[in-house]
Amino acid sequence: MEIEYVRSRFIKHFDGLTGAVYTSPGRVNLIGEHTDYNGGFVFPGAIDKSIIAEIRPNGTDKVKVYCIEQKDYVEFGLNEEDAPRTSWAKYLFGVCREMIKRGVDVKGFNTAYAGDVPWGAGLSSSAALESTYAYALNDLFGDNKIDKFELARVGQATEHNYCGVKCGIMDQFASVFGQKNHLMRLDCRSMEYKYYPFNPQGYRLVLVDSVVKHELASSAYNKRRESCENVVAALQKKYPDVKFLRDATKDMLAEVKDEVSEEDYMRAEYVIEEIQRVLDVCDALEKGDYETVGEKMYETHQGMSKLYEVSCDELDFLNDVAFDCGVTGSRVMGGGFGGCTINLIKEELYSTFVSEVRKRYFEVFGKRCKIYDVVIGDGARRLD
Repeated sequence: MEIEYVRSRFIKHFDGLTGAVYTSPGRVNLIGEHTDYNGGFVFPGAIDKSIIAEIRPNGTDKVKVYCIEQKDYVEFGLNEEDAPRTSWAKYLFGVCREMIKRGVDVKGFNTAYAGDVPWGAGLSSSAALESTYAYALNDLFGDNKIDKFELARVGQATEHNYCGVKCGIMDQFASVFGQKNHLMRLDCRSMEYKYYPFNPQGYRLVLVDSVVKHELASSAYNKRRESCENVVAALQKKYPDVKFLRDATKDMLAEVKDEVSEEDYMRAEYVIEEIQRVLDVCDALEKGDYETVGEKMYETHQGMSKLYEVSCDELDFLNDVAFDCGVTGSRVMGGGFGGCTINLIKEELYSTFVSEVRKRYFEVFGKRCKIYDVVIGDGARRLD
């Protein structure tokens, strides 16, 4: 996405004047799925696909927004009762309200934005949008008095309070804290984090979008959270200090096998193994051992498919094709039930894999999967 493209639309729609330009990226998560609400670790990185917004205070109490891709214009006030009905505008309104709640004196502004983070592909386009505006409003109206962690929480609170999504903190954290050629291990219990170099020479990160979204994903997600909570409750009878599955081992889990359902046991087994896999991948990366990273990615896919049961036929098929083509690592990325696989692939196999996966996926499912090459990039920032 080019700054000049956004600026040309901003000038056209807002009096020929220019403003300040801000950006924030989408994200991938190399490993660590469904670990966040279990007090475990996630391992995301910001990517080279982002939202770009130009913003200029307008001296009124109104926010005037032009969404370039939708070719849609919305105005709204800054009080709670001024919430817009347009779905994409609710994200901006929510960020404004959450910043105001934190003491930032947000005033009216004109803005136009666009992005190249694919919507609905599991790359956190909404977090990129929230982080762009949280960072911008903090810079323009807050004299940067809110720290970066709180900016991430602004985005999360926007999802919770204005968009009806009870998400974790990972997406916004990655969008705000991203650093080029680095992944970040975030401890979702303590909120401590550490950067790990990730610039694999001779490899590419490639997403394959299944272009499917299965119904009932929200209710299925909630059921899996309940399973984890059920196992924690059983463990606490023997181990009062266990607050999350993060605090349990597989030996401890085995002790309560007869006290929980088979389904709940499977869910907990996956989570405990996945939390360890994140740590194993961190160790492997510090040694430059990308073969082990790939092995752990395949293990995660099997766990999500067979134990946590959040995959689907399309994603399992994409994972099988990756394995057949010699891809180093592949797994479903995100909550599951559709979306993308993330693939770590050697450069020399890239063209063959892309050609093969496109052909075979269309033959079996009659759909054209989408391919996204991603590079690990920087987080939220001012561009000009």
